[in-house]
Amino acid sequence: MREEGLVKTINFENEKYIGDPLNTLKIFNEKEVDEIIILDIGCSRHHKQPNFELISKLAAECRMPLCYGGGIKEIQDVERIINLGVEKIALNSGLFDNPKLVGESAHKFGSQSVAVVIDVKKTGFLRKNFQVFKTHGTVNTQLNPFEFAKQLEDQGAGEIVLQSIDNDGLLTGYDLELIEQMHSSVNIPITVIGGAGSYEDFRKLINKFKIIGIGAGSVFVFKGKYRAVLIQYPEKVEKNKIYFNN
Repeated sequence: MREEGLVKTINFENEKYIGDPLNTLKIFNEKEVDEIIILDIGCSRHHKQPNFELISKLAAECRMPLCYGGGIKEIQDVERIINLGVEKIALNSGLFDNPKLVGESAHKFGSQSVAVVIDVKKTGFLRKNFQVFKTHGTVNTQLNPFEFAKQLEDQGAGEIVLQSIDNDGLLTGYDLELIEQMHSSVNIPITVIGGAGSYEDFRKLINKFKIIGIGAGSVFVFKGKYRAVLIQYPEKVEKNKIYFNN
């Protein structure tokens, strides 16, 4: 989200307006989505507080597990969001201003309610070095994502949401090298986002990593080469094919 509107990016830039987040959520309800992650990218860039009023409306409407991230800086923000009915919070830029936030949140609400979003981009002359970025991909922290993830796991994080900035919105597939290194670095659940262009991309992940969270944006909201907005989601029969047909 940005400014109460739902947007989709390419490489964390070139935002395209998709629609009203509440109406979109109602459509995903009807399509029986497994879980939804809402990230308010405007909060981190502009140092805003979470839009608690909108979060309350989204939580009341949502029929699936809901994870929210954006503008969370203090344990009081976490408590207020959880009390609104959100099952899980996603921490990102706020971690760098308040390093104790993961531990405090996990202690108070349990690790299962604390996800950490790690935005990763390749850097260097040959673009072979993975590094962590913050503030919606605008600031390079120069941290190693795999070491960083392990530290967060030790602090109490219950899930890593791994986002590839390089693959975001391209519909060309996931960064399997990035995922494999993260998969071998931590022992907590991982959800990967960035690059999915078809259900075949989901199947490749399942075949390679077996148990892993599959996240996607563009493949669920765009249709065709002209990227026309069409909210879609695999039906139960299609999901069975994704998960069980090797």
